[in-house]
Amino acid sequence: MAPPCTRWHAAVYFSMAVILAFIAISMTLRSQPNNESSQSRPISRFVYLGASRTLRRAGFTVIATLLQLSPELFFSSATTTLFAIKDSAISNSSLPPRLLKNLLRYHTSPLRLSFEHLVNMAQGTCLPTLYQNKKIAVTKIDEKERSVEINHVLVSHPNLFLDGPISIHGVLGPFSALDPRDVSQGWDIIQSPACDANSNMVSDVPDAKNMVEWSRIIRLLSSNGFVSFAVGLNSVLDGILGDHKGLKSVTIFLPPSLELEAYPSPLLEKIVRFHILPQRYTTRELESMPARTLLRTLLHDQPLEFTGTLDFMKELVVNGVKIVAPDIFSSNRFTVHGISRAFELDHLPTPVR
Repeated sequence: MAPPCTRWHAAVYFSMAVILAFIAISMTLRSQPNNESSQSRPISRFVYLGASRTLRRAGFTVIATLLQLSPELFFSSATTTLFAIKDSAISNSSLPPRLLKNLLRYHTSPLRLSFEHLVNMAQGTCLPTLYQNKKIAVTKIDEKERSVEINHVLVSHPNLFLDGPISIHGVLGPFSALDPRDVSQGWDIIQSPACDANSNMVSDVPDAKNMVEWSRIIRLLSSNGFVSFAVGLNSVLDGILGDHKGLKSVTIFLPPSLELEAYPSPLLEKIVRFHILPQRYTTRELESMPARTLLRTLLHDQPLEFTGTLDFMKELVVNGVKIVAPDIFSSNRFTVHGISRAFELDHLPTPVR
């Protein structure tokens, strides 16, 4: 009879094999039957099978298996750098196949980067990935110790595989925190640094800077279609953090969009702050308020007025604007309510169009 440890490992690898097979089948079904594309695949079968064998020998069994089953997941460009996640970090994540595929593509760059390239980069350099337009960043370089961190994760196995157009490095864990609350809601789990047009990291705000989960809020907004407000919030976040160091929770009234280019930065900051309360209010708590209650915002001396409830439609109204999607995102530190349009600030100039 096999010992308990062996049986546990067998169960883990069987579960992962099922997930990996599902990803492989899904990608095959979704791929278009284009003979020209398949013939012009930039990475040869001989090379990626060699990479898979090397990963397996080094203990990166999950990535090795997926590389063998679905090489197209990683190799969609002429050159590739793969940051392989260790088995325990993946097998313990309990991610559904779609989110696991997104995470793996976020760990793959279309650049060919040896460890020497990485250690000689400037700290804060951003690198492209295969996942949407999101980037990873070189967050720490120690030339004396010859160590590099990507998104604060140590490159533990540098130059694991170098052959032609492929570079593979092993890393201790995923480049994005895997919040089970995001996964259970089906939200985008990838948290990436903000980078400028010159591929320099401009924002890497960890949640520890403030008790409010700002980075998670911005991530949720941007990955669920509210890009303009997410960009606006990110652009004024330093000012909010500086003025409200003891902030423990917030309520955000989220409009469908913001005209970012219509206002200069000082006015944009006022508009964003006017949509945020320095306290968390759920729908139930708002419903219990008397009509005409004033709600303090992050904009000094500019409160919102809770108009009340439209009984015949059971809709809440704040400053004359309906809450059309109550509690759209929520945690113990924040609540986001979707509203039908942006609040209007008194004495604001007409937007430039």
